[in-house]
Amino acid sequence: MTRTANINGTGLFYVMGPSGSGKDSLLRALHDRLGPDDRVVVAHRYITRDADANEASVSLSADEFARRAGLGCLALHWRSHGLHYGIGLEIEQWMARGLKVIVNGSREYLPHAVARYPQLCAVHVRVKPEVLAARLRQRGREPEDAIARRLARATEAFAVPAQCRLVEIDNSGALADSAEAFARLVGVVSAPAS
Repeated sequence: MTRTANINGTGLFYVMGPSGSGKDSLLRALHDRLGPDDRVVVAHRYITRDADANEASVSLSADEFARRAGLGCLALHWRSHGLHYGIGLEIEQWMARGLKVIVNGSREYLPHAVARYPQLCAVHVRVKPEVLAARLRQRGREPEDAIARRLARATEAFAVPAQCRLVEIDNSGALADSAEAFARLVGVVSAPAS
């Protein structure tokens, strides 16, 4: 039995949803609610592009990302939209300590994540198409044709393994409402910081 098998079920929440659905905002809002007694950690994500100030990401060159993946430093890693994304192996130490860990994942990679962590809870953040289109344009990262591709991809079905617990959070409205639903899901009891 591997070490990974021994820590399954200790509290991994795998957040996913289309680009622009507000995953980073939701993770930031959850982080802002954490008090000293909340045993919850929002993991940073490694990515091969410049990290946005609004996301919990660490920028790595493609070579450094490949080096870390080759050294076994990444618990989860995938490629999407020409970029590499990864979650560090440190999440296993945190879960072994009984902490609940929140990661920003990918819908396409979910079956692989469930294969490694069968007891994870998948959290799908969704938004209405018109809200998603407005957010993608406001973000200003991509040209209109790339936005059109992201909008088309957002409506595609994705594979959810039969044994996987899936929770949907609608983030089309007020962030405070979706953040409250997310906080209840992961067991955060602290009020938002003022």
